[in-house]
Amino acid sequence: MLHHVSVGVRDVARAATFYDPVLKALGYKRVMDYSPGAIAYGESKDKPEFWIGLPHDQGIPNGGNGTHVSFAAKSKSAVNKFHDAALRAGGSNNGEPGPRPDYGPAYYGAFIFDLDGNKIEATYIAMPAPAKAAKKPARKVKKAPAKKKAKKKAKRR
Repeated sequence: MLHHVSVGVRDVARAATFYDPVLKALGYKRVMDYSPGAIAYGESKDKPEFWIGLPHDQGIPNGGNGTHVSFAAKSKSAVNKFHDAALRAGGSNNGEPGPRPDYGPAYYGAFIFDLDGNKIEATYIAMPAPAKAAKKPARKVKKAPAKKKAKKKAKRR
């Protein structure tokens, strides 16, 4: 549904020192760099999905009340690494890694405020294994009796 998300920062280079290790913990990397104005992160150069940048109005960036961005994690371990990397990079804890049963039975996440107050999250949702389809009984093919086959062959000749 979404093409990309951007968050405002005061200083792109400073913000990159936070986001480089934090997003690397989830398998993302810098895919575009328009410094000093903006940097994009994603899985590949053709998918710049998360941007940090100076606000267009050149004003002071601020996190929206209730706004946050959640990054998909491939495992609970990746969520934990994201949280640890964010704290080491100067972010503020806004929710330890762990289950969030209020959000769903398989939801596991961690919340952080970045250096500019943007609320970010890493989320892992364990998907249940697909149910095995019941085997359908094999269809029996009726075989023509040998005598009928012989008569059909004789008529063809």
